[in-house]
Amino acid sequence: MKKEMLLVIISFFLISLSTITGVYAIEEKNKTVTISKQEADLTGDRQNETIFLKGVPDQDEEANLQNIYIEISASNGRTYSLPLESGTKASLKIVDLNHDGLKDLFANILSSGTEGTVKSYLYTLKNFVRTELTVPEPLEMDAKFKNGYKAEIKLSDTGKSYLFDLKKRKDYYKKLGFYYRGKLNEPTELTVNNYNHVEPIHIDKQRIGLKGQQKVTGIANADTIALVESIWYYDRGHWKLFKADVKPS
Repeated sequence: MKKEMLLVIISFFLISLSTITGVYAIEEKNKTVTISKQEADLTGDRQNETIFLKGVPDQDEEANLQNIYIEISASNGRTYSLPLESGTKASLKIVDLNHDGLKDLFANILSSGTEGTVKSYLYTLKNFVRTELTVPEPLEMDAKFKNGYKAEIKLSDTGKSYLFDLKKRKDYYKKLGFYYRGKLNEPTELTVNNYNHVEPIHIDKQRIGLKGQQKVTGIANADTIALVESIWYYDRGHWKLFKADVKPS
């Protein structure tokens, strides 16, 4: 009888140990990681805040990060948390984009989709007031295939049109039934993607703006027709287009 009881106790101990180990492994896997740590005066009191960019590695997709956020240990003793979206990569730059003399927080999150687009965020903590500023919207454009194995892109903001020769791809398009003897079988639009890259740049000696890049594709995401670059600067609460350029891929 004592032997049977001892076996029950040992079995219970092993099961408990296995459960504890499993819970510990899950907690370790869900552990928040620090992506970056920086210091800067964000509030204007001439004391630095400590700024962390953090996220939780995805349990199923190791390349992905969930629950990405910015954590700020402010000089007033308070901690501020700014939630961001999930993605495969995250970056944070501290730069004065609204030209008020104080550093702002500019974050990029690379999406986990095949398009490779980014979601951008811009925050300020002036006078310890957390404010989310806007970021420039992607350029709107009319983009479509044309007869003669061509494509046309017209930017709505500038009114400029750009024509692209696609004859090098004609065999590919013909096999898919898009063209017959150089003519489109039916009107077909190109795909205008969101930003795949956004970064702060110097517009001149005084001003820092944002430069964004969009990809325009044809019949598939890999069929890149053109790259559209736009440069923006922040003026009185609004983003203004400084320059736009369309380049063949």
